[in-house]
Amino acid sequence: MEDDTIKLLRECNAGIKMGVSSLDDVIEHVKSEGLRELLAKSKETHTKLGNTTHKYLNEFHEDGKEPAMMAKVMSKMKSDVKLGMADGANADRMAADLVTDGCNMGVKSLYKYLNQYPAAEGRVKQLAKDVAQAEDTLVKDLRDYL
Repeated sequence: MEDDTIKLLRECNAGIKMGVSSLDDVIEHVKSEGLRELLAKSKETHTKLGNTTHKYLNEFHEDGKEPAMMAKVMSKMKSDVKLGMADGANADRMAADLVTDGCNMGVKSLYKYLNQYPAAEGRVKQLAKDVAQAEDTLVKDLRDYL
């Protein structure tokens, strides 16, 4: 049980870090104040969930997990290239599209790990589900900007 719990926490930790990093990459290109506020609010939510993840990891005397470097670099490059060529409303649509894709990948990964680590503690499973819910909510909120 403890092994599954730690593994699920590490995956949550890496995913949240990737999400916050991606939000940072995109938000600087956003033109709409409403979209910027939405992304900033999501970053705040993800940061709080990340803090909970760190708290739980500390209870197990474990370190977090960094996102895969290649995934981080590729995400940054994709954001910079696509958003660097977009202007005005197109930049906002592209930002919403990129974040939507990232959220969908995050939800898919979270449920994969929930299934992969079924013996994880209930509170950690709930944390993973809370992260997935935050991603789903952001996807729905982004629809107006696509």
